[in-house]
Amino acid sequence: MPNITGHTELVGLMAYPIRHSQSPTTHNLAYDKNGDDVIQLAFEVDNDSLEAAVESIRALKMLGSNISMPNKTVVHKYLDEVDDAARLCGAINTVVNTRDENGNVTGYLKGYNTDGMGYWQGIKEEGIDFKGMKLVLIGTGGAATAIAVRGALDGLASIDIFNIKDKFYPRGEEIAEIINNNTDCKAEMHDLADLDLLKEKMHEADIFCDATGVGMHPLEDLSNIPDGSFFKPDLIVTDTVYAPRETVMMKQAKEAGVKRVYNGLSMMLFQALIAIELYTGKSTDIAYMKEQLGI
Repeated sequence: MPNITGHTELVGLMAYPIRHSQSPTTHNLAYDKNGDDVIQLAFEVDNDSLEAAVESIRALKMLGSNISMPNKTVVHKYLDEVDDAARLCGAINTVVNTRDENGNVTGYLKGYNTDGMGYWQGIKEEGIDFKGMKLVLIGTGGAATAIAVRGALDGLASIDIFNIKDKFYPRGEEIAEIINNNTDCKAEMHDLADLDLLKEKMHEADIFCDATGVGMHPLEDLSNIPDGSFFKPDLIVTDTVYAPRETVMMKQAKEAGVKRVYNGLSMMLFQALIAIELYTGKSTDIAYMKEQLGI
């Protein structure tokens, strides 16, 4: 437990609802391990109170704040700068109160998206160099968008995005266009109902990622993949869901002989550790964090 003093610095977590979040547990474990006099607290903040909450980062000289729904896509309006990945994917999950040469916070706020960074850091930690690889991605939500944009910026050769033709489908078309116009990666958007094309692309791909909520409550008995024939043994299969730790899709992949199958726990961990390093300048012992969090 942190020993709160008059020198303790504050990191926020702003979202609504937020009381269910595991982020304070993760952050405060890391700050304690690193010997930082820092604590993260959760604040229920929605769009109506967001501007005032962001101004409090400056006023209270906070180190920054994590941002979650419904604020990710609107917080940029109240910041001084946004990094390239966050700008391209249109969502910010980390606001950093930048420091001067003496290490003091300046009130100049910069936004980042560490979700995509966290996903790809988890891939790298498995010893996988994904540059030049082909990705098949299901989903067009915040996590999917961050994964696609960060992967494109960091060297993926191609991304085939699939989604059902709902109100979010046009967002996927926008992301594909953004990637094609701003990176060397080739991106295409497809209808998830075209199962023949999905199977074809999955057999051509190096990495597959389901970045939807299918597989978690209340959809824990479902999978976006019809059967095991969609997988090939050397495909790298990932799911952004981490509760349950093994989704129906992951079971399908393992039964089809896929050796490298990963859930969303590494993405959850690394997006937090990257944010922590942005706040404090310190990296955190990964093995320790995995042991403490049961990953």
